[in-house]
Amino acid sequence: MRAKAGVGALGLALLAILVFLAVSSWSRQPAAARPSVQPITFPHNVHVQTYKIDCQYCHADARRSEYAGLPSVARCMGCHKITAADKPEIKKLAGYAARSEPIPWMRIYKVPEFTYFPHKAHLRAGLSCQTCHGPVETMTTVGARTGPRLANDLLNLVGLRPAPPPVTMGWCIECHRRENAARGMHAPLDCVTCHH
Repeated sequence: MRAKAGVGALGLALLAILVFLAVSSWSRQPAAARPSVQPITFPHNVHVQTYKIDCQYCHADARRSEYAGLPSVARCMGCHKITAADKPEIKKLAGYAARSEPIPWMRIYKVPEFTYFPHKAHLRAGLSCQTCHGPVETMTTVGARTGPRLANDLLNLVGLRPAPPPVTMGWCIECHRRENAARGMHAPLDCVTCHH
């Protein structure tokens, strides 16, 4: 009788440890970005689809930096001094310009602090922005769904291998492998490329 109770207690302890590991790995999300309310509503779909503005016009740092960057208020006002100047959102923009203040945009995409992600290397390799960010040109409000997911962790725990969610280490490694195989690229697979 004591042996059965001991085995039951050991099984319960192992189950508790597995649940703890799954939950703790899930809770260490790499600063997963969530859709957020922005200080000014910026419809990407209108700017990209209607007016054919390239991503790098507004995110000009992407081709030469680790960060994509955001447009200055002056860049936005270059068009909006005249275009749609009577609209409420453009009036907010003009208010920031009048006060010489940058727009306090809420960050959408963020990788962990210990991760290095150079936008310029990916643009030079010929990847489109949509490869990582999805069809931004169709979005009224951009929102990211990044980082580990409890469902994926639990599926991995029982031996199933779901596709990693976007903008996670597994997703990036799979992309590097795919690009190397399909296009003969030399996307690095060693840890120190992204982790420092």
